[in-house]
Amino acid sequence: MNVQVMKTIMLATSVTFVALAVILFPDHTLEASKSGLSMWWNIVFPSLLPFFIISELLIGIGVVRFIGIILEPLMRPLFRVPGSGAFVFAMGIASGFPAGAKYTAHLRQNNDITAIEGERLVSFTNCSNPLFIFAAVAVGFFHNPALGVILAIAHYTGNILVGFVMRFHHPEDAQPTEMIRSSESRIGLAFTALHQTRLIDPRPFGKMMGDAVHSSIKTLLMVGGFIILFSVLNELLGVIGIAAILAGVIRSILLLLQLSPELDIPLLSGMFEITLGSRLASESSTTLLAQAIVTSFILAFNGFSVQAQVASILADTDIRFKPFFFARLLHGFFAAFLTLVIWKPIYLDYLSSGNVSLPVLNREDAPSFIESVYSFLTQTGPWITLFSLLTFIILVTYRAGNQRISK
Repeated sequence: MNVQVMKTIMLATSVTFVALAVILFPDHTLEASKSGLSMWWNIVFPSLLPFFIISELLIGIGVVRFIGIILEPLMRPLFRVPGSGAFVFAMGIASGFPAGAKYTAHLRQNNDITAIEGERLVSFTNCSNPLFIFAAVAVGFFHNPALGVILAIAHYTGNILVGFVMRFHHPEDAQPTEMIRSSESRIGLAFTALHQTRLIDPRPFGKMMGDAVHSSIKTLLMVGGFIILFSVLNELLGVIGIAAILAGVIRSILLLLQLSPELDIPLLSGMFEITLGSRLASESSTTLLAQAIVTSFILAFNGFSVQAQVASILADTDIRFKPFFFARLLHGFFAAFLTLVIWKPIYLDYLSSGNVSLPVLNREDAPSFIESVYSFLTQTGPWITLFSLLTFIILVTYRAGNQRISK
């Protein structure tokens, strides 16, 4: 039978099965939807929106091209991507997923990178932000701020190692996007590129800002839809009983790796949605090291929810999803292994010894900056989300009115 025919049958069967499950278990579906919506409404939307808007403006004004030319000598030898990849990596860390995919797709659409360079770049720039690792996971779930240091070191170091590995992706693609051969200094070339980029874009700054808001909110609406969808799928798998079957397979793998079989459900849940998986891992009765290893894998794998968001963003370009999925598996194993390696020298011998006093670890003083930001978002996030959505509705209505008038 034709592969495409098989794919059609599988897709039709899967969607029909999910639709029937939603009809048969409306209570579970509603609760899961509310849980996913709450996380997006309170935390995800207000925390990502400012980064998305600012990054859109930086790309439009030409600052990213400026950074790209300056950092070309660093990014090209290390990761075989243009210097602008440094901006994507920095913003990916600061704002979290799916920012790395969004900015990579933007660079590809502007022809600042090739498709192969985009596949390399997106593989190591889509990571969790420090706010989630420290405030939500370490403090919120584990009530152990010191654990956030271990998770962060393993997560970001693992991401860099993935970047090193993915530099060998398509080794025959040796042609860089742009070669700078000029007697002018690199800083001078960077300023020239910044100025030319601003002149090429005919939009006034007000229009550019409106487009940035419009594009950012559209992306975050898509993100919210995926979060809710996979929260529902994760719940339905448990209700129907499929999760128990899959958990049995994962339990065998955990036993092979000499990890507690109690982490089967947390790991399975985390492969779909990282927040739920991290919380379940923190609630298991196994050792803290085992919990940390599984949580590191969950954070690095990103979960199918985030991967679906990335696939949706990359679908607008010719950047393939398969290399990204391979990189997520690689990152998961790197992060889990690094957690095991640094556990004794950093966590047991250094962080838990009482000989170090870091702001994020001091529980007797005022809350750390990251915890304060997280607390601020939980209190004001819904209002920020509501105000932004109203702004988006006004922008869409205004643009639709102008289009009707122009016709």
